[in-house]
Parts: sequence; structure tokens; C-alpha cells
Amino acid sequence: MKAVILAAGEGSRLRPLTEDKPKGMVEVDGRPILSHCFEELSALDADEFVVVVGYRKQDIIDYYGDEFDGIPITYAHQREQQGLAHALLTVEEYIEDDFMLMLGDNIFDANLGDVVKRQREDRADAAFLTEEVPYEEADRYGVCDTNDYGEITDVVEKPEDPPSNLVMTGFYTFTPAIFHACHLVQPSNRGEYEISEAIDLLIRSGRTIDAIRMDGWRVDVGYPEDRDRAERLLDGRSADAEPTETSAESD
Repeated sequence: MKAVILAAGEGSRLRPLTEDKPKGMVEVDGRPILSHCFEELSALDADEFVVVVGYRKQDIIDYYGDEFDGIPITYAHQREQQGLAHALLTVEEYIEDDFMLMLGDNIFDANLGDVVKRQREDRADAAFLTEEVPYEEADRYGVCDTNDYGEITDVVEKPEDPPSNLVMTGFYTFTPAIFHACHLVQPSNRGEYEISEAIDLLIRSGRTIDAIRMDGWRVDVGYPEDRDRAERLLDGRSADAEPTETSAESD
């Protein structure tokens, strides 16, 4: 399964960390955010990375070249940052089958494999990793409503008055039907082509989208303090992975 990574953003809210680099190249725990993304997707058996680049794209291309850990990389150029649905359309020519989508400013330690597994079961047309956040933070994300079967029935992008505190994280799986929906999206009040609108079109056309509740954590690295939080969590994961020293007793 191919993996699409959206990494065209400037990261203006991350300044001064992005004064001389694109958002995806900001280092978290000594490595660019994109390297963390690639490692997670590699563990999910991605057979190709399709990376959407834009702002300071050459920094990313020069750093990674045409492969990461033996997995080939294809680059698509989003010339203007006009929303996630707009970014996704730049990769349409490279995708023929179900694919993974990861936002290139997220750090995960979570059950991403459950999302991929659900997609491969052919039960759903798409599957999203979702999490509950404090209500006061929900307006930063795409907010979901679900039915009793765990299927997503509505998505609202960054609402002023969130209908719930269940939000989309930065990891999804889709069939190529998402591209047709993206072509139909009209600019939002923010002037962007929102992926939430494309998702809503899929739902209204009768497609099934499953919400997979997150087991673990993720950090959307939007502000410098988010980078610091991700590093603390990664340091904690490393500490948990260290073997406990024991002393052998003689018989």
C-alpha cells in the first residue's frame, strides 16, 4: 500500500523553528518530523512514499533524495497552499488503489496498524484514527460525529462551536474515491479546499467511513511548545524500552 505524506506547509505558527526550513524538516528528538513519519509508515509496510512538497521543497528533496530506508519516494508539488483537499489532488496520478495518508506534521506512538487492517478488510471505504480531546481544543481540528456502529456520520473542519470532542488525527486510509470527492469541493469560508468537505461528500454518497479510536498518543506539531511535548513523550517511550538491569544470583 502506498503512503501519501502532506508536507507542503510553511509552518508559520512554528516560528522561529521554521525561519530557515519547512515544517516537515523541524527536528523532534534530533530527527526531522518527516523521518518520524516515514519510520511509522515503513512499519506499516508502505511500499512507496508519495510526498507533497511546496514551501522550501528543495530542502526536503535534497535531504531525502529518492528513497528512505530502501522505500522509494515520489514527490508531488503543491504550488499554492490551498487546503488539504487541494494538496491531495496533486498525488492523484500516482495512486491506483487504497492508500494511507499522513499529515507530515504529526508524531505518533499509536495503533496506526488498526486503521490499515480495517481498510484491508474491505468493510469500509475509508478509516480514520480518531481521538478525544478537551472541548476547548476541539476547534483546532476536524471534529467527527459517529453512529452506534463507530461509523463517521459527519465531519466539521475547525468549528467555532464543536459538536463533539472526537477529532480526526493526522492518519487516514482511503480508496481512490476520495479524489473524485476532492474535485467537487468548493472553497470554504477560510478560502481553502477542506478535506473535511471531501469526506462529507463521501458520506453523503453512501460510503462507509470507520472511526478507529486511538490507543497511544500523537502530537500535532503546530507550535514550538508542541515540539517540546513530542520530545518529552518520545524520551519517555525510549526510557520505557530500556531493559531493566538485573543482577544474576549464583546457585
